[in-house]
Amino acid sequence: MSTGEGRDAPGANYGPHEFDDVAVESSSDFAAVPDAFQRLWTPHRMVYIQGGEQPHIDECPFDRAPTLSDEEGLIVARGEHAYVLLNLFPYNSGHLLVCPYRHVATYDLATPEEVAEIGSLTQTAMRVLTAVSRCDGFNIGMNQGRIAGAGVAGHLHQHIVPRWALDSNFFPIIAGTKALPQLLGDVRAELQAAWPVG
Repeated sequence: MSTGEGRDAPGANYGPHEFDDVAVESSSDFAAVPDAFQRLWTPHRMVYIQGGEQPHIDECPFDRAPTLSDEEGLIVARGEHAYVLLNLFPYNSGHLLVCPYRHVATYDLATPEEVAEIGSLTQTAMRVLTAVSRCDGFNIGMNQGRIAGAGVAGHLHQHIVPRWALDSNFFPIIAGTKALPQLLGDVRAELQAAWPVG
């Protein structure tokens, strides 16, 4: 008869256990047979799923973020015409967005000053991400309009997604699993601390 680990504790006074002679079942015989899928439970995304892809027309998150503190708005850096913040629903740790303050939907509606600063902030973000996270590459791009996959179609925003050699084949929708090793607040603070002043 084998005893359980807890029953062997010093000073334990246990008699025969009712399950001592019960055969152990293999989990492969259970109703929920293990499969090839990996699962990452992400309940924080439920608010995004339940609310749909688009926020209410009067509640643009990119209009609201600059009115909050850097910590509340997940803002990493503020420029004159545009700012940088963490994506609330990141594809990878350190996934940044560069947005103009002005509420414009597409790149062709941005002013030359906005375009220049979005470009400059993107370059700085790449340098900071490389220094802080030692990433191996980037996916950079803009989804223009709902039909093109823009989650917030009414407000222009550029994605900067750091990539590592072994992170996945592509975005988690295709790759199936994405683990994010750091909390958003910690990532924001680390990137802001490394952002060049001036």
